Amino acid sequence: MAGLTFLVWVRLYQLRLGEMARKRIDAQALASVADSVRLLVDTRASDNFRNMFELPVLFYAGVLLAAQLGVSDGVSLALAWAFVALRAVHSLVHCTFNHVMTRFVAYALATLVLIAFWVRLALAMVAA
Repeated sequence: MAGLTFLVWVRLYQLRLGEMARKRIDAQALASVADSVRLLVDTRASDNFRNMFELPVLFYAGVLLAAQLGVSDGVSLALAWAFVALRAVHSLVHCTFNHVMTRFVAYALATLVLIAFWVRLALAMVAA
């Protein structure tokens, strides 16, 4: 997930700097979020980068808890990797052609996988 976050960050600056160069926007003109919204049209990567600090935070916490509890069975690992893969699909769609329903399906599936991961963690805590 960290690698994916860094890739999205690189894409964010690739798109943003490209748009700034094409439109000849001075960096200082983007000093506030309101200015960025007003002047920049292509916000796909910046929107996705912000998303990387929403739902994935629960994944990071879950992985740390799984390590603490010693939960490393095949199902939990498969759920964790499925979440990462679905978030990669979500980011790829969001940062490229941005088809909303395709992106939503990836997001919804990732959310369901994350819920299942947390249910397994809750069961492990009860059993401990």
